[in-house]
Amino acid sequence: MSTSTKPVAVVTGASSGIGAATARRLAAEGYRVVLAARRFERVAALAAELTDAGGDAVAQRLDVTDRAAVDAFAADLERCDVLVNNAGGAVGLDPVASADPADWRAMYEVNVLGVLHLTQALLPALRASGAGTVVVLSSTAGLGTYEGGAGYAAAKHGAHVLAETLRLEIVGEPVRVIEIAPGMVRTEEFSLTRFRGDAERAAKVYEGVAEPLTAEDVADTVGWAVTRPPHVNVDLLVLRPRAQASNTKVHRAT
Repeated sequence: MSTSTKPVAVVTGASSGIGAATARRLAAEGYRVVLAARRFERVAALAAELTDAGGDAVAQRLDVTDRAAVDAFAADLERCDVLVNNAGGAVGLDPVASADPADWRAMYEVNVLGVLHLTQALLPALRASGAGTVVVLSSTAGLGTYEGGAGYAAAKHGAHVLAETLRLEIVGEPVRVIEIAPGMVRTEEFSLTRFRGDAERAAKVYEGVAEPLTAEDVADTVGWAVTRPPHVNVDLLVLRPRAQASNTKVHRAT
């Protein structure tokens, strides 16, 4: 990738939802945004959209669970000021007694090891920037569980602990670690993926909730946190819609 005089932000899982919204927000903040996702055609279209609007963006095909691909991606990146670890997701809503271990493994691979791969690979560039930022998009599931959510909660707990531990380990270095933990966010794909394409079941997650968070709400929060002065670290920011008091208490209109 060509050398940029602008600060560079890498956003994983940028093909839709929170990742795409975050890419738009950071482009508007003046970053050269590297859009990384498995679905290249989507990030290529988003990069074209941002460029046409006067932004600076480049698309890269990347599977965050493939360490060799991540290392090659990092080797080709001449600069990195911000890493937004957004790629993730949930699969299934099954109780512990009957959950498929393959679903748990898939969630751990992307939500935890994917964050680990990118963070390890890009830490040298983040240090070299003189004021690097690692963002981990976790979840309120990483702070408390709910019935049927053990696999996803376990994975997001892993992401939360990774961020917390990394912050301890690199204190004193010119890299800060920010964790954003959203609650109920309505995007076009999260619940649909969780329920394996069952649109009716996915819609019920948000039934009666007047205003769940949007991808843009989360992106706005990421943009705010990343653009604080370099000495300011937003350790953990929990973001929920007003209608959600906890993972298990949500106001639904009857």
